[in-house]
Amino acid sequence: MRTSRAGLAVAVSVLVAATAPAAATTPDPLAPYRSQEVSWGTCPFKQRSQPHPVQCARITVPRDWAAPSAGTDLQVAISRAAATGSRQGAILVNPGGPGGRGTSLAGALAGLEPTVNEHYDIIGMDPRGTGQEGGTDEGYVCRVPLGRLPADDDLDARDRSAESIALHQRTPRVLAEACQSDALAPFITTWQTAHDMDLIRSLLGDGKLNYLGFSYGTWLGAKYASLFPERAGRMVLDSSVNFEGRLQAAFEAFPKIDQRQFDRVYAPWLARRFPDQLGKTAGEVKAKWEKLRAFFKTKGIPPDDFDSVFVGNGSTRQWMTGALILTKGAAALDAAAATPPPAALRSDLDRASRAVFGRPADRLTADDVAADPPEPDYADVPGTRLAVACGDQPTRTASWYKLLSDLQGPAYPLFGWAYGLSEACGFWSDPPRQQLPTLSPAAAKNILVVQGEFDPQTGYEQAEAAARAAGIPMISVADSPFHGQYAVSGNSCVDDLVNGFFLGGKRPAATICPGVPLPGEHQVYPVPGPAGEPSRATSPAPRDARSSVRERLQDDISAVNRGR
Repeated sequence: MRTSRAGLAVAVSVLVAATAPAAATTPDPLAPYRSQEVSWGTCPFKQRSQPHPVQCARITVPRDWAAPSAGTDLQVAISRAAATGSRQGAILVNPGGPGGRGTSLAGALAGLEPTVNEHYDIIGMDPRGTGQEGGTDEGYVCRVPLGRLPADDDLDARDRSAESIALHQRTPRVLAEACQSDALAPFITTWQTAHDMDLIRSLLGDGKLNYLGFSYGTWLGAKYASLFPERAGRMVLDSSVNFEGRLQAAFEAFPKIDQRQFDRVYAPWLARRFPDQLGKTAGEVKAKWEKLRAFFKTKGIPPDDFDSVFVGNGSTRQWMTGALILTKGAAALDAAAATPPPAALRSDLDRASRAVFGRPADRLTADDVAADPPEPDYADVPGTRLAVACGDQPTRTASWYKLLSDLQGPAYPLFGWAYGLSEACGFWSDPPRQQLPTLSPAAAKNILVVQGEFDPQTGYEQAEAAARAAGIPMISVADSPFHGQYAVSGNSCVDDLVNGFFLGGKRPAATICPGVPLPGEHQVYPVPGPAGEPSRATSPAPRDARSSVRERLQDDISAVNRGR
């Protein structure tokens, strides 16, 4: 039988395929990361107020997810408060920053919200660049040469002379240069961390990643959902930046929102709680504040440092620290005997005094405050905040920020003069390596935003703009001046709505919850603001056994998000 030419060709091709060696298979560069086993063990940090011990582990991630075979691998620390009942999945939590460590946050939240922990593992993470909480790994640290920082200890951003402006801009320039000199800087970004989060989801064996993020953590969660929309589960973004816009805009809004909180909420509260020392009206308190600013300058506290105490004033401890400085200063300035504080505030004031100044409140004096003012140490600066804030998106220039200072100073003197002269992103020269997308409608449908009306660290308008742009409902908290609402503020309206959402209920519609009374008070004093009237009647929140835990956690969240 004759074989056709076509048949011969087929026969030859089959023979060659059968006898030729198999083509080499290109190995998957991500396989070693996805196949690693998570070895849970003890945590290196002290565990407080938790129903059961939290376990910790370290996982290996590529330095660069865009080129996983290049460069030295990194380690990311994670923690787990395992579900106490029928497990439905995991909720990854992040306290913000950028640069906040979240491994201890998992256990604290599990203790505060046991009904959620019954069905979910609460997973904490110390994001890339932050090292390990409680451990010896410090992470990505910028080595700042102290000799290049301004030696002038009398800095006052209200001084608009060329010399003053140059001195103010020296520190952010040195910080930016020190942080960018580290080869790791380009790989400490939200884009990279979001990929780390997806690896954590995979290693946990979950198809979806549920999430709770505070402050910058709202940006991180939203960008995860933007990059991995099909893997994003139920997500709660608390105290939100505008995740559909520019991350740096959240910091640029600090002068406005700090001034608003100080003028409308903090000064009136000081007048109600300390009328004999500071004044009986908000106006009198502000006048006294100016006198004390000048007084402490004579004690060696630079005006900029004095102002900074009241910037990002988003937690009970920060409120108490400000009150201590003002009342102790007033006693010295007026040469009067110290007036005993209100009984309802004594324990809060004493805790803050011991934590910040190292001595009981009744023994604290203005000289003690001046001898040991709360200020940062710029010798060894954690770099994650700058690498992320300045590296996620293109930055403005230093001259742009100086102009912003000129514009914001007269309107928002508390921080408006200083902010634009202190922003290191103005000196950041490295362009972003990846672009961060906005949310798709599919990803946005499982997200809920929560926001306090007078939050001084993430502005109400920022959160509102993001929620509106993405079509996401927002739970607003009327009259709240603090940073962080869910689980940490003792607000049952917020907690019930968020818990119901996490536990499988329908996503809540837009709601305005009432605020809770301010420290030392038993009623809410409503203040006109951008949120409007609450949807429910205001009722005081009784102090319970977990109130101190909430306050401590809110203090921690606020501290990592102050932006200074």
